Amino acid sequence: MLDSFSNFWWILAGVLIAVELATGTFYLLMLALGAVAAAVAQMMGLSASAQVVSAALLGGGATALWHLRRARHPQAAPAASNPDVILDIGQMVTVARWETDGTARVSYRGSQWDAKLCTSGPASPGNHRIVAVHGNRLELEPLS
Repeated sequence: MLDSFSNFWWILAGVLIAVELATGTFYLLMLALGAVAAAVAQMMGLSASAQVVSAALLGGGATALWHLRRARHPQAAPAASNPDVILDIGQMVTVARWETDGTARVSYRGSQWDAKLCTSGPASPGNHRIVAVHGNRLELEPLS
């Protein structure tokens, strides 16, 4: 069946790439790579079973390798608390007084910002470190 339909693997690879572009699932690119391997096997005149085996080995192997790579490398911090994204993370501000709801107004970079304590425990005035930025609200932790 697969021998008579020579474009099957190329069409499958194209569909997998299109679905990957629509969904952002990188694993589909690995499966598309397997479909390309099967198309090359078909062009070399290999049997249908050899085509399926080459698609399974390359597509499945690439998927497994990518999964192992992602498991070994830790995820980056969320953008709101990642100092590589927001340069304010780690900077220090001085809180003059806290409101009863755990918020404060602080002066930072020449303007007033809303601030919230992100740790449990009593909120005390003094120097604090910025640990995250959400819009115009700074999340602070006290300096030890």
